[in-house]
Amino acid sequence: ETMPLDKLVIETDCPYLAPVPHRGKRNDSTLLTLVIEEIAALRGMTAEEIEALTEQNAKQLYRL
Repeated sequence: ETMPLDKLVIETDCPYLAPVPHRGKRNDSTLLTLVIEEIAALRGMTAEEIEALTEQNAKQLYRL
């Protein structure tokens, strides 16, 4: 909730730490939507807003 939004990126660097309800299974990028939805709920934003924001942050971070 307190992470600055301009520093937030989403990735799947923890292959064995899948989000609920897939805990205990292998993590992969198909589960990122669950992470986005949880962040959106915590921040009082839509999943689409979080997705766009984190995409822009990743582009800036990786200079894409």
